[in-house]
Amino acid sequence: MATLFDVAAAAGVSHQTVSRVVNGDPTVRPATKAKVDVAIDELNYRPSLTARALASRKTKSLGVISTGFPFYGPSSTMHGFNGAARRAGYQVSMATLDVDDRQGMRQALDSLVGQNVAAIVLIAPDAEALEVLRRSGVSVPLVTADSEAEDGHHTVSFDQAAGAEAAVEHLVSLGHRRIAHVAGPDGWMDGRDRERGWREACARLGVDSTVLLRGDWTPGSGHRIGRELAVRDDVTAVFCGNDQMALGVVHAYVDAGRVVPRDVSIVGFDDIPEAEHFVPPLTTVRQDFEALGRRLMTTVEAVLAGDEAPVAALDPELVVRRSTAVPAR
Repeated sequence: MATLFDVAAAAGVSHQTVSRVVNGDPTVRPATKAKVDVAIDELNYRPSLTARALASRKTKSLGVISTGFPFYGPSSTMHGFNGAARRAGYQVSMATLDVDDRQGMRQALDSLVGQNVAAIVLIAPDAEALEVLRRSGVSVPLVTADSEAEDGHHTVSFDQAAGAEAAVEHLVSLGHRRIAHVAGPDGWMDGRDRERGWREACARLGVDSTVLLRGDWTPGSGHRIGRELAVRDDVTAVFCGNDQMALGVVHAYVDAGRVVPRDVSIVGFDDIPEAEHFVPPLTTVRQDFEALGRRLMTTVEAVLAGDEAPVAALDPELVVRRSTAVPAR
């Protein structure tokens, strides 16, 4: 189903101009109106509340779009934001989408604008979703949970690279010299930042950073990669891009008859509630996703009030448990 933004793109005009045409604004030039009318007919666009909402007074309602919802980070961030929004007297309309669903993203933006939202928050760790948002040209304030600051929207994030550096520094302090990295999907911004932090810390500390394997955030992918690593004698430590993959890596080493941390040290990322109950309890990098959600709401309120929004990234915290130790050799 075509959206307001599809019509604007087809006609070569802004979505505000499409809104004016749909609402019968007499100040629109006849040639421009003709182009918009042709696009509406070709795309079979059915005008909704969207055009009226673009020009109307905004209410105390907010829109949230999230991808990656099954994973702990995005879902916990959304929970923290929803609670903070309710306490501030806002209603929240949510849209959860699959990763890389560009058409769904455009439709969600169109729907939320049509509901008179005062602002839209994007909790989507993949670069595709952010790119769609950047190109949308929506007329309401945009706040995103990502580390890629850019004109046109406000960002709130953790310092992912600093968290990765803390993990590497901990392993190097124990004596590890070859630290493998089990990274997340390449299109996820947080994963890229963690990979960058791992590489930079290894370079700065003079340790090997040649062993990189990529998973999909799930324990299954960690287990598959862990089977590859468990037959190697040169890797004494593994830094995983999240705790779920770390769980799979631990499982693979156990299946291979290896002992964690005697034979290999393993560090995760996120500190999911189960991490302290892994066998052994997992050393990991903690991110307070509830705090991230609250910071998103603080930023929304500042933007709507015309105040300066907080810009500093939140700091992750290294949590040392029993999955890391001095290497045996």
